[in-house]
Amino acid sequence: MTAPKKYVVGITDHMFGAPDLEAEVLGDDVEIEFFASTDEASFDPDRLARLDALMVWGARLGSRSIAHLSRCKGVVRYGVGYEKIDLSALADAGIPFANNPDYGTEEVADHAVAMILSLHRRLWEHDARARGYTSGWQVHSLKPLSRSNRAAVGVVGVGRIGTAVVNRLKPFGFRILGYDPGQPPGHEKAIGYERTDRLDDLFAQADIITLHCPANNQTRGILDGSGLSRLKPGTILVNTARGELLDDLDALEASLRNGQLHRDAPQRSADGQNPARRGPAAKSDHGVSGCHLETRRQVERLLSRSDRRANQV
Repeated sequence: MTAPKKYVVGITDHMFGAPDLEAEVLGDDVEIEFFASTDEASFDPDRLARLDALMVWGARLGSRSIAHLSRCKGVVRYGVGYEKIDLSALADAGIPFANNPDYGTEEVADHAVAMILSLHRRLWEHDARARGYTSGWQVHSLKPLSRSNRAAVGVVGVGRIGTAVVNRLKPFGFRILGYDPGQPPGHEKAIGYERTDRLDDLFAQADIITLHCPANNQTRGILDGSGLSRLKPGTILVNTARGELLDDLDALEASLRNGQLHRDAPQRSADGQNPARRGPAAKSDHGVSGCHLETRRQVERLLSRSDRRANQV
């Protein structure tokens, strides 16, 4: 006869199929209640009421669900960001909350720097063009191609990931600017970057901007249409944080079209198709680069809107 489980731990959704690793780590005393959905509206109140703890990946968790967590002793977010979690409702219910602030620090920093260097040295464009060369090599060099010690990188958000990016960029000789009002005075001296007290100052000086902010009331739309218009022509923009930091998709599209943002060779998706080649944006040979899932969703919405406009012409 199988012994009854002592605890029930809920998992809203999972990026990698079934939560087998969690079941192994939590052990035989724990029953896993797997909702397998990012749609909060689909969460059964009776199943929520059974939970001793809840782990959240990509789903939203609002007051509707929290009201049914009658025996829950804690909610844990798999990753760093928690903008989809209603912290006030959890506090009112007396349920502690925790995130994983060191999740993916190295991986995201590595990816951001890889994108910065690839765009700065125009590697993707070199690769796309080189596949069509029939003769010559150096005669096809792209211009301009500036040295890293003549370029300034603006890091917006110098927390764990932003700091890791700064440390990775320093050996390349970039001038590194940082904007983060949450960091105490002297942080820039300890880490080694130039602090800007105004975001506009960073926008005006940076040749490359990399975003490393959470999404909250202070940061949503931090780079809006007005901000994009104040960037240097040809600015490289890398966003491995949240798509909501760029809330004006019309302005983003316009900046890609008019060269305010860096032009690049088109990306290819895993199936060989180029997602940036759909709709009117296809005609301008602009690359849209994104790593984070939420950023990708923002770009997909932009491209979908472009498709609708094309169909209306």
